[in-house]
Amino acid sequence: MSLVVFAAGNPSRGDDALGPLLMAELEALALPDVHLVSDFQLQIEHALDLDGRDLALFIDAGTGTPAPFVFREIHPVAGQPPNSHALPPETVLQVYVDIRGHAAPPAFVLCVRGEEFGLGRDLSATARKHLSAARAHLLRCLACAEATSWRRLAGADRDLLRA
Repeated sequence: MSLVVFAAGNPSRGDDALGPLLMAELEALALPDVHLVSDFQLQIEHALDLDGRDLALFIDAGTGTPAPFVFREIHPVAGQPPNSHALPPETVLQVYVDIRGHAAPPAFVLCVRGEEFGLGRDLSATARKHLSAARAHLLRCLACAEATSWRRLAGADRDLLRA
């Protein structure tokens, strides 16, 4: 299984560093067949990183995200013309479909709840706790990097949020 992981975020903006921090941990693991892409924000060019991949994961921080994180499957969204800055993952998938003419690989988002995003801020204490929970979830995902397994994990997360 060939996996691409995208991490978006700015380490200079407090809790926006959550994505890059998880990415740094993935880099240290040096996992085979895992392509890592880190940037401040998603761009249309990132659609090309989906080429030849069987599965995609987008990691980011969010302000309105339920704590400690949300893990869910996403799909391409048509009808939103991409501009050149700050695309949502669903638009990156749609750009892939548009330029390649076939379905994008199954894709998921791991959005970690952040609290403080000010320039020059450190990671908040709350975000550190959320990072720990997201790290554990990410390791569960990587233990079985297959869409069917991730769908089960996403469903279990939804059930926990409803409880």
